[in-house]
Amino acid sequence: MTTRREGARPRDRAATEERILAAVGEVLARDGFAALGVNAIAREAAVDKVLIYRYFGGLSELLRLWGASGRFWPTPRELIGDDAQTLLRLPPAERYALFFDRFIDALRRRPLTLEVLAAEVLERNELTAILETEREQWGAQLEALLGGPDFERVPHLRGVTLLLVAGVQYLLLRSRQIRIFGGIDLRSDAGWATLKAAVAGMAAQVFADPPAPPPARARRR
Repeated sequence: MTTRREGARPRDRAATEERILAAVGEVLARDGFAALGVNAIAREAAVDKVLIYRYFGGLSELLRLWGASGRFWPTPRELIGDDAQTLLRLPPAERYALFFDRFIDALRRRPLTLEVLAAEVLERNELTAILETEREQWGAQLEALLGGPDFERVPHLRGVTLLLVAGVQYLLLRSRQIRIFGGIDLRSDAGWATLKAAVAGMAAQVFADPPAPPPARARRR
C-alpha cells in the first residue's frame, strides 16, 4: 500500500524541477550570464543546490533543458501546431509565411529571450554555446519537418530563410531601444503585420510556378 508521503514524492520532484527551471530565467533576466551559477539558481528557487545536481546533473545539463523547454526558444510544436499534417498540406508559400508569422509572434512573447540574445552579442561562453546548439538543432528539426521537394527546388532558399530568421531577431532587438525602423513601428502589431505581409508576398513569388515557355514559331518554308 502506497502511503500519502510516498505518493507525493513524484509531484514534489516535478514541482521542484519546474521551480529550478523557472529560476534559470529569473536569474538570467535580472543579473545576466555572468551571475548564472548553481548557487544563484538554488537561491532563486529556494532549494538546496544538491537538488540541481541530483535532478539535472549540473549547470550545463540544466541550461540545456531550460533551452529546450520552450521558455527560451519556441519549440517546433509551437510553430507547427498540434497537427503537423495539416500544415504540410498547405501550399509551400502559405506554409513558409505561416512559419514566420508564428515565429515572430513567439519571439515577441519572450522578452527574456531578447535579453539573452542581446547579451550573447557581447559575451560568449560555455553557457551561451549550449543555447546556440539548441537553436541549431531547432533549425534542423524544422527543416526536416517543413522541407521537401517544393523547398529543395528553390535555389538559395536556405540562405534567404537564414537572413529572414536573423532579420526578425535583429529587428526585435532594435525595438527594445528604437521604436521606428525604416518607417515601421516595431513595437506595434500593425508594424509587424506589415512585415509579415512582406514575407508572405515574397514567398508567393519565390514558390510561384515558372512561366510556361512561349510556343515555338513555325518555320518558314
